[in-house]
Amino acid sequence: MTTKLNSPLKRELTIRGEPYTLTTSPEGLNLVPKGRRKGYRLSWDALVSGDAALATALAASVQNGPLDAAQTSDSTAEHSARAARRRRDSTSH
Repeated sequence: MTTKLNSPLKRELTIRGEPYTLTTSPEGLNLVPKGRRKGYRLSWDALVSGDAALATALAASVQNGPLDAAQTSDSTAEHSARAARRRRDSTSH
């Protein structure tokens, strides 16, 4: 049988050698570096609806950034040159 979560439950854990406090409450999760006030908050609704996963994917794509325009045009030119060589080689036989 499980116990209903009516009030916040705090636990200490270590991540990468640093102490954190994890608070589990009816509203969600809160992970804070020990001795600090601000940390990472995740509501149960965001976790269940998939918004948390979407936010993580968005953050990862923004962090990587768009391709440089010069890189894109170089790779397109290389691709076109290879395709032209393949066409030329296949017609010369």
